[in-house]
Amino acid sequence: MVNTSNIEIDMYIEQLHKLLPELEKRFDVRSLAVFRPYVKNEQDKKSDLELLVEYTEMPGLLGFIELEDYLSDTLGIKVGLVLKPVLKQKVGKDILNEIIPI
Repeated sequence: MVNTSNIEIDMYIEQLHKLLPELEKRFDVRSLAVFRPYVKNEQDKKSDLELLVEYTEMPGLLGFIELEDYLSDTLGIKVGLVLKPVLKQKVGKDILNEIIPI
């Protein structure tokens, strides 16, 4: 079950909602979703904010890193990005049941 009572995650979700139009234009982001550990309220001081990203047009490695760095700087927390198509091929089903879409 997804936990949305976490104040930290609520703050990040709100910020990401505001950023989404810019991310769509600047980085060709189609969708974003938050997943572990914040969704499960299992984060600690060292936890990254893990985001599942899907692109309209797949970027190269530099574009992927640029988005990750931009989000980390803007949100003030280390962001880890996972490509949605890659996730589906691996442990995706469990994680896809625990995401909070932006």
